[in-house]
Amino acid sequence: MRAIRTTLLMAAVSGLALSAGLAHAADVAPAAAEPAETQVEELVVTAQKREQKTVEVPIALTAYSGAMLEKLGVQEFDRLSAFVPGFQVQNQSPNNPGFVMRGITSDSGDATTEPRVSVFQDGVSISKSRGSYIELFDIQRIEVAKGPQSTLYGRGAMIGAVNVIQNKASTQALDWRVGAEGGNAGYGLFEVMANVPLGDTFAVRVAGRYKERDGAIDNVLGGPALGSTDTGALRLSAHWAPTSRLNADVIVNYEADHPTGTSFKSNQFNPTDIATGQPLGDRDPNSPAGLSSGYGFEGNARLGLKRYVSGVTALVDYSFNDAWKLSSISAARHFQSEEVFDPDGFSLPMFVFAEDARGTQYSQELRLNYDNGGKISWFGGVSYFDEDAQTRVPLQFDERYVLSLLTGQLGKPNPKPTAVLTNTTYLAALLTGLSGGAASGAVAQGIANNLGVHTEQYTNYGRIKSWDIYGDATWHVTDRFELSAGLRYTNDDKSSGIASRVSDRSILGGVLGALSQPAATRLAILGALAVPGAANIPTSAGYPIPMFGLFAQPTTGNGQITTQDFTDDGLTWRLVGRYAVSPDASLYASYARGRRPKVLSAAAPGAPMGAGKFTPVAAETVDSYEAGAKSRLLDGRLSLEGAVYIYNYENFQTTVQSGAQIITTNAGEAQAYGFEGQATWQAASFAEVFATYGYNHGRFKTGIRDGNRFRLAPDNKFSLGSSLHAEMLNGRVTFTPIYTWQSKTFFDDDNDIPALQASNLIPDLVQDEFQKSYGLLDLRLEYQPSFANWKVGAFVTNATDEDYIKDAGNTGDAFGIPTFIAGNPRYYGVTFAIRR
Repeated sequence: MRAIRTTLLMAAVSGLALSAGLAHAADVAPAAAEPAETQVEELVVTAQKREQKTVEVPIALTAYSGAMLEKLGVQEFDRLSAFVPGFQVQNQSPNNPGFVMRGITSDSGDATTEPRVSVFQDGVSISKSRGSYIELFDIQRIEVAKGPQSTLYGRGAMIGAVNVIQNKASTQALDWRVGAEGGNAGYGLFEVMANVPLGDTFAVRVAGRYKERDGAIDNVLGGPALGSTDTGALRLSAHWAPTSRLNADVIVNYEADHPTGTSFKSNQFNPTDIATGQPLGDRDPNSPAGLSSGYGFEGNARLGLKRYVSGVTALVDYSFNDAWKLSSISAARHFQSEEVFDPDGFSLPMFVFAEDARGTQYSQELRLNYDNGGKISWFGGVSYFDEDAQTRVPLQFDERYVLSLLTGQLGKPNPKPTAVLTNTTYLAALLTGLSGGAASGAVAQGIANNLGVHTEQYTNYGRIKSWDIYGDATWHVTDRFELSAGLRYTNDDKSSGIASRVSDRSILGGVLGALSQPAATRLAILGALAVPGAANIPTSAGYPIPMFGLFAQPTTGNGQITTQDFTDDGLTWRLVGRYAVSPDASLYASYARGRRPKVLSAAAPGAPMGAGKFTPVAAETVDSYEAGAKSRLLDGRLSLEGAVYIYNYENFQTTVQSGAQIITTNAGEAQAYGFEGQATWQAASFAEVFATYGYNHGRFKTGIRDGNRFRLAPDNKFSLGSSLHAEMLNGRVTFTPIYTWQSKTFFDDDNDIPALQASNLIPDLVQDEFQKSYGLLDLRLEYQPSFANWKVGAFVTNATDEDYIKDAGNTGDAFGIPTFIAGNPRYYGVTFAIRR
């Protein structure tokens, strides 16, 4: 395996060197320059805190302008990721995205966890999972930097960063745009932008978007289809430049999302009429589901999400002279979301969960840049980050259905009618069998009479106060060769907290707890649970039975918060060498250290009315080795980039599910290596071709997961597209076909291996939670007349109506009933836009 890996990397490096050599040859003997309209777009980016052409940046960087994003039909991160090698975004809902960079996933909603992949808006971290998924509209450009970027981007950029640079207000000219789209499945989109100069030094800009689409999965139990879109976003910005030295921008963002419920679908139980047991559908994830929000759960909340994200950012730059510049980035942000979902994936109201996440963040960064065009350029700065977050997870379950599930008597594939499953004589027989005869006769019947609907909840809390000091310098050794080095020190004061409570005593939880006790204690508990009304009898000397939970035992006082404080600090760094083969080509190599801070994972107590449990998880580190090449060939008609890398991880942080709780744990060592390439070719004045390819071999190296693939990380992924123009109909017609493909994907680090799920409440004995390789074809057609400032178009996504899944396993997996979420079907529609 080592020989194969070495051969692969050497071959890739040779190919990169060859492309740079060709560019050098072109530089030695240049041909006549082509007109600008036949060249590939060349962006100026700020990934290294200064303006540079992409070919000058010694980082595996994918950047797209707002115009290119529009051409590709990119409105959200999951669509963007299809065109970025090494980057994957899973969108279960706007509240639960997974950002994956070179095999490393950042998606936990736990308030105590740290992101691995940073997401930024204009240099401000928005990386907390439940507030990071935003609409992409009125965008100047997006930069996706792969590899450890802590020196450049800060604490959350352990393995990469995504920076969304929004269009700012401009004093240059009055500008406005109005656009609309409509299509099948009730799709509608309306967006507007207006930029208004109010003098030579001040301007304002407003941009907004609203879009909606019906869900793709019907709900046979009634109500709206599942997995819809209902999003509104608004941005206000102001620009002030009173002198040539001072520039200031203030940006206010607001977004609200109200989609219907996520389409969790059981692969074991059909949707049924719960009264008769008759099937109403099948177990195909792409066919109708049967989901509900239970009995009065969360104030009769419906399935779905209510999420609000808001933030304000102030960007101030002051240039002392041509060499020295001071930059300030100030930001405040808040997110609040509650998502109600049916995690069992079938019609019986057995489980219903919700996640109520909220957080407030403040940050301040000051950075000083120096560049006089000489041998040394550098920047350095300090930053402060303050976050207060919490995630509340209420869960409701019907103990009668859970008892049938635990004893294997629920009925497959069609659950039995509710009249059977709630019959107390039937339940008493199940209890007798479950207890091995310890509960029988009147005791079993009494317990059966007390089984009912039970509610629990647990809440985790996370507080972070962090400060950083960093610096990065570049030494221009010669006109062609430069060395860059960066170092960042981070210090965290953190607090983790946990609280859990039960609405009443879980009778089934008490039964399961009693079975592990000595015989005398077991019989006493079972007898007490058979007393009429046992679920609500207060604990006392006369009735010394704790308030049991089933999945999350209550903390002291049935809900007190247990907290624990700790500190953490560490260094991250990078060392990069770059050689300019020509003004249009360069080679680079780097070594970098990334670090994910120490975590204190919080969980509910093991016994009722105890203190919460805290498990320290050591800081995760990664050593990255990367080599790459970038070039513009054929007089700017061909842009070609590629990189190879190897990552070695220590204290790899992953998550495991314990009952209903997600806990962070240390999985030991892991390794990833791969290749990424991207190319854009202006084949002719009427034809542009673009392609990306990523190979990532990410595997665990120690412990019970040794050899497992990283979750949400296909080994191979590519995209191929073109933009074809024709001058006709007194205007221009543009046709853009795009094909994207990815290889097999697992959705959990355990790779759904049965032996690794033996500790689940009900073990999962079938390995079926993965998506086989698949490809999607998208088509766009647009007409722009030469005599007017409007354009019209049509589009179709997933043109072949490919069936695939976004996710599998999910919460139900811990109970032996994994669920599956369907990917998007074929969508089509028309577009219209008019601009000043």
